[in-house]
Amino acid sequence: MSAGFWKDRPVFVTGATGLLGTWLTKALLEQGASVVALVRDWVPESELVRSRTIEKVRVVRGDLCDQALIERTLGEYEVETVFHAAAQTIVGIANANPVSTFESNIRGTWTVLEACRRSPRVKQIVVASSDKAYGEHKILPYSEDAPLQGRHPYDVSKSCADLISQSYAHTYGLPVCVTRLGNLYGGGDLNWNRLVPGTIRAALRGERPVLRSDGSFVRDYFYVEDGALAYMHLAERMAAQPELAGEAFNFSNEIQISARDMALRILKAAGREDLELDIQATAKNEIPHQYLDASKARRLLGWTPAFEVSEGLSRTVAWYAKSAGLEPR
Repeated sequence: MSAGFWKDRPVFVTGATGLLGTWLTKALLEQGASVVALVRDWVPESELVRSRTIEKVRVVRGDLCDQALIERTLGEYEVETVFHAAAQTIVGIANANPVSTFESNIRGTWTVLEACRRSPRVKQIVVASSDKAYGEHKILPYSEDAPLQGRHPYDVSKSCADLISQSYAHTYGLPVCVTRLGNLYGGGDLNWNRLVPGTIRAALRGERPVLRSDGSFVRDYFYVEDGALAYMHLAERMAAQPELAGEAFNFSNEIQISARDMALRILKAAGREDLELDIQATAKNEIPHQYLDASKARRLLGWTPAFEVSEGLSRTVAWYAKSAGLEPR
């Protein structure tokens, strides 16, 4: 990380109370950035609030789709770097409420980008897409030139947001890059129906972890602190290499892990290998096999991951154990 790049730099983070947004905000503050955080809902149990990190940032309360609010924020706080991490991220919610997901993930993205287009001070914009934007492909791993062909609501919302971001870069010369990460995990994820936090909570309670899938779905799991560092690294490289605008980058450990294997790794990290998995096989509209090729990020950005999966899981289990007043065995 470049010494001094973030010192006193005005940075705007959307989705600051979410999993990625929280750890990104923490990392930015550690480097001396002046962070402005967009917060829609007040979530007292979120890590941003619990850790009192929120007291160290400028908070703007409001909705992502309020363009006047976003424009005012960028202008009044003289923002130079934007991290757009806000999204509705739960596949089940997207299936049940597609319109709210499309509003947040698609309209929210063009709102932020249009506000940035109108702001003369914004120099770098990093938009959080996802490996789900690729949809289902027979050829794996996904490389950045693979077609974006989401089919189900969440996947489609990420495909659209991704393409809109590229459109603003190529049509208007907006300094925007897109990140495509796999399944983020780490301390502070309060969506208990997700595999990692749900399995950890069950392990700490001595209960059988529930798997919604049949356990065979393969995913690319990526530790959230690694994700935050990757976003910051990309923004720094964009400042040094303006020609990167419009590019998309996969960030990944490049390891394929099934849901069942991930759950067993979590139980090992928590010292509860005695617990059996409750495999319910009820998940619908999910892609069976996904993982990413991160060679472009290594080649063009000089990026490498900072955490192995085992270390990421150990840190994650420790976070939940501490927050619950428990210790893993």
